[in-house]
Amino acid sequence: MTGDNYVLLPSRVLAFGEGLHEQNVEERVQRWQENITNMAFFLILAGSQTAEIEGISAAGSTAVSRRYTAVADAELLLRGPNVPKKWPLPPLPAGVSPALISYVASSFLKIKPTIISAGLLQTPPFTHVSLEPPEIGPARCLSSGNAMERARVKLLFEGGYEIGKKLKKSLLLTECVPGGTSTAFAVLSGLGINVNGLISGSHRNPPSELKIKLVKQGLEAARLKKNPSSVELMAAVGDPFQPIAVGLLMGARESGQEILLGGGCQMLAVLALALNEIEPESRSEFVGKILIGTTSWLVDESLSSSENRNSFIHLMNHVANHFKVNILGLASGYRFNDSKQKVLRDYEIGYVKEGVGAGALSLLAQIKGLTQKEMIQRCDIEVSNLFKFDNEKTCQGI
Repeated sequence: MTGDNYVLLPSRVLAFGEGLHEQNVEERVQRWQENITNMAFFLILAGSQTAEIEGISAAGSTAVSRRYTAVADAELLLRGPNVPKKWPLPPLPAGVSPALISYVASSFLKIKPTIISAGLLQTPPFTHVSLEPPEIGPARCLSSGNAMERARVKLLFEGGYEIGKKLKKSLLLTECVPGGTSTAFAVLSGLGINVNGLISGSHRNPPSELKIKLVKQGLEAARLKKNPSSVELMAAVGDPFQPIAVGLLMGARESGQEILLGGGCQMLAVLALALNEIEPESRSEFVGKILIGTTSWLVDESLSSSENRNSFIHLMNHVANHFKVNILGLASGYRFNDSKQKVLRDYEIGYVKEGVGAGALSLLAQIKGLTQKEMIQRCDIEVSNLFKFDNEKTCQGI
C-alpha cells in the first residue's frame, strides 16, 4: 500500500510524512533494528490539573482516578499484570491501558525504561528520577494561562537537557500524561500552527470543542507577545512533561543520537517546541535523525470535526510545513480484530489508541520479528492475567 504521504514497509510497519519518498526510509528503519539492544529507553510521567476537567480525558473514568493514571500505568509496564501493585489501573470507559501493550512489546524486546517523574501527586513506588522537589505537584490547568512558573520550566528543561547531552546511545522517548493531548493542542496553537480538528485523545470521539474552548481561554489569559519562546509557551499552557522531553530531545541531538519519539500529538508538540528554539537553517539537520513512532489506530483516525482522513498525518504535515522540514513517522501494523479480548478489540473502534509508548515499542517488536499472531496471543494472555489477578484481589478483600 502506498500513497502520497504513506508507504507500507516489508515489516508491515507504515511509514508516513512529508517528503517521504526523498528519505531512505528502509535504511532508517534498519538502523533502529540494529539499535534495539543498545538504546536508552525513557518514560516520562507527569501531572496537570487540565486532566481534572470533566470530559477532557478517558485515561481514567473520573477526575480523581486520572490523578494516579500515570503511576499505575508505569507500574503495569514495569511489573506486568501478575505482580501486586500499589496503584491499581483506574477504570476506563472502554479498552485497557496501553501500558499492557507496552509491557508485552518491551518484554519481547527485553528492555525496561528509566522513569522520570514530575508533577505527580504520588511518590512512585519504583526507582525513578526527579528533576524537581516532588511536593511542587501538578501543573495548573492550561485554561489559567499560567500553568507553571518559568523558573520551573527552565529547571525541568535543563534537567532533561543534561541527561540527553550525556547519552551515548539511541533514545526512545515515551510518556504518560493524562490531559496531555490538550496541553499539546495549546502549545501547538500558541506556536501559530492551525491544529483545530486534528488533535486526538483517549476518547473514541475526542472532545474537540471543549479543548478549543480551554486553549482559547488559556492563550488569551497568558497575553503572550508575538512569536513567544518555547519556555514562555510551556509556562503559560503546557505541562511538566514537555520541558523535560524538549530538553532530552535537544540534548540527545547535540550528542548525535538517533531518536524515536514514542507517541502521537504530544510528541509532535515536543518536536515543534524544540524546532521553535532552533535557527531555521539548522532545523532540517535536526529532524534528520528523529522519527515519530505511533500506533496504526492513531494514524487511521479521521476525526469527526475534520474533513481530513488520517488526521494525525495531516497534523504532522502541518507541523512540518510550519517549520519547513520533513518529519518522518512510523506506525506499528498490529491490529486486534482477531483478539479474544473485547478490551483489545475496543482499540479497533477508536478507544484509547496510544500511550505509554505502545506504538513505538510495538513497531520495534514488529521490526524485530514479533508476528501479528504472536502479538495478539501474548496480549490476550496478559489481559486474562490482569483480570484474573484483579478478581483474586477482590475475592480476598484486598
